[in-house]
Amino acid sequence: MKYKVNLIKSAEEDLVEIYKYIYFNDCEENADKIYDKLVEKISSLQEYPDRGYIPQELNLFGIPDFQEINYKPYRIIYQIINETVYVHCVLDSRRDMQKLLSERLIR
Repeated sequence: MKYKVNLIKSAEEDLVEIYKYIYFNDCEENADKIYDKLVEKISSLQEYPDRGYIPQELNLFGIPDFQEINYKPYRIIYQIINETVYVHCVLDSRRDMQKLLSERLIR
């Protein structure tokens, strides 16, 4: 069964920010490559969304509703509801993940 994958606005903004950062601090070719790989990884959730795992930072708070997959150093955080995968954020794991996840997902 194929799942529908939806990017929440904040995840779309994350992808744009990642692209811009790489574009301005490295080169357009690498920005395109990373962006394409992240989109490919997100699209792969159509087939096997349950392969992800609960982010450690959320597991500590007892919040099992979210899963993540990685394209290092990026973490793709998503939630499965019925046959739809909602991608909430795409974050650089080198940042303070505890703070980012609590600001973005725990409300």
